[in-house]
Amino acid sequence: MSAAPTTGIGEDAAARSGILLIVAAMGCLATMDAINKVLVQELGVWQILFVRHAFLLLGCLLWLGPVRIIRSLRASRRPGLQLLRVTAVVLEIVLFMLAVRYLPLADAHAILAVAPLIVTALAWPLLGERCGPRRWFAVLFGFAGILLIIRPGFAVFDPATLIPLTGACLWALFQLLTRLTARTDSGETSFLFLVVVGFAAPGVAMPWLWETPGTALSWLLLLAVCVFGAAGHILLQTALRRAPASTLQPFNYTLLIWATMLGVVVFADLPDGWTLTGALIVVGSGLYTWHRERRRLPVPR
Repeated sequence: MSAAPTTGIGEDAAARSGILLIVAAMGCLATMDAINKVLVQELGVWQILFVRHAFLLLGCLLWLGPVRIIRSLRASRRPGLQLLRVTAVVLEIVLFMLAVRYLPLADAHAILAVAPLIVTALAWPLLGERCGPRRWFAVLFGFAGILLIIRPGFAVFDPATLIPLTGACLWALFQLLTRLTARTDSGETSFLFLVVVGFAAPGVAMPWLWETPGTALSWLLLLAVCVFGAAGHILLQTALRRAPASTLQPFNYTLLIWATMLGVVVFADLPDGWTLTGALIVVGSGLYTWHRERRRLPVPR
């Protein structure tokens, strides 16, 4: 089968539009994180998560209807694994919002960028996917980049850097579990599990944790988080329909560029030389493992 996009336009044009869309998606997600950095100074992270998923759930109810949502959830052949998968990503989101409370945006995103390398390291024991010595070297090189960023044992070490590092492990676990559930469940089922459980989990605690935003600006920022988050995911899905994931994968790292620019412009946070060097090592290692993975896969016909 051909891997060419089926959008009615040429393959090259579709790839270019997919790249532009994913870069725009990363910009929306980085903007959402910048707004979260402001909001977490006033509101709890569970409350922000609840509002975000309430917005997503409302959109799903309007688009799909409650009957289709229930039917899709019940269609899962591995509901326990789906719950574990969603638990991992919900905790990752919470940890990342805590991370941007204490760390510059660029630092938090640079550490989170190690997640694809963790996926590579764990794909063999969990999924049975073999990893050659070159990719193992890239994984170790990437972790050396993380050590440059967090610098444990040095006077500049900030314990808060362990928050996004833990989040990166959870994000990697989420991706691995997503691969497992994709073997039996549809993409719609997996997405709806994320929306519904992501709404229900913090929703249970909202009677005790809810804090009414004190200003109109706070309400607007909450709405902006929902809008930018939804826009980012819509643009990402549209990009994946236009071009193959293997073509778009390297451009996921533009999220780090967006986060750095927003951190400098909005918060006046300029990463130091060690952080920039470590980030370049992590991104370079991630791109190399992607390149090796792409060479390993058969060429579509």
